[in-house]
Amino acid sequence: MKSKEVRGTVLALLTALVSGLAIPVNKIFVIKLDPVVFTAVRAVIIGTVFLALSLITRSFRKQSLTKNWKYLALIAIIGGSFAFMLFFTGLKLTTAGRGAFLHKTLPLYVSIFAFFLLKENISKKQLYAMILMFLGTIAIFSAKINPAELWMNPQLGDILIISATIMWALENVIARKAMINGEENFVISFSRMFFGGLILFGVVALTGRLDVLTGMTPQQWMSIFISTSILFCYVLFWYWSIKYINVSKAAVLLLLAPVVSLILGVVWFGEPVPPVQLLGSALILTGAYFTIKVKSTFRTTGI
Repeated sequence: MKSKEVRGTVLALLTALVSGLAIPVNKIFVIKLDPVVFTAVRAVIIGTVFLALSLITRSFRKQSLTKNWKYLALIAIIGGSFAFMLFFTGLKLTTAGRGAFLHKTLPLYVSIFAFFLLKENISKKQLYAMILMFLGTIAIFSAKINPAELWMNPQLGDILIISATIMWALENVIARKAMINGEENFVISFSRMFFGGLILFGVVALTGRLDVLTGMTPQQWMSIFISTSILFCYVLFWYWSIKYINVSKAAVLLLLAPVVSLILGVVWFGEPVPPVQLLGSALILTGAYFTIKVKSTFRTTGI
């Protein structure tokens, strides 16, 4: 049990590292492409890779697929397609900074869903650590946006991004439930990315945007390959981590991503670091330290 806890925690930390890496990398490899087309291409490529991994590792087991196909369908529909469409539609109507901050509220929704739907135990230590890390996140993003304004005067784009984030939180909890029922993480990753990508391609076809693919340049394809590689690592580490530990704990550790982005921004681009961001980073690291020590357990009594 202890080895699984350590393994899942390390994988969650790797997920946060990859997530933090994605932001500065995207600054270098800017892709001027329709976001839905971009997401669909990446999803199908990654889904195909996970299909191969599932076959190689014999993760496709008739009994588990028969038992969990409803969960797999929900994961693809909710998290693999509709959440992405809401998110990118929202980004067109708000700023990237506001969107990034709102996405960081994911651990809150995951914890709520996991508490009620999975009966995960949310200890006081984990709750206080999450609050500490949220405060740190607010401090980091306060240099670019006014977090209070998001809640006092939300825009349509903000609401769509929050909706997408809630859908991703629900999808993560459904994925964890499927794994508790015996499903393999590679199969879940395949279902989420491949079938979600096919749904997105259907939207692209219905809206007459398939011609975007034929007009792509070699540089755009190279950028897509790099971005797809990063997303593959994120999906691999994330669904692997929640196979071993509570999804609520893993989600809280994702709040380390802004610290990683901040450090890489300084190293790669020489970006300045205001004192408030240093304070925020310290709060996040402190919260992460206590979260790592939390053990994944379930409630055996009623709410």
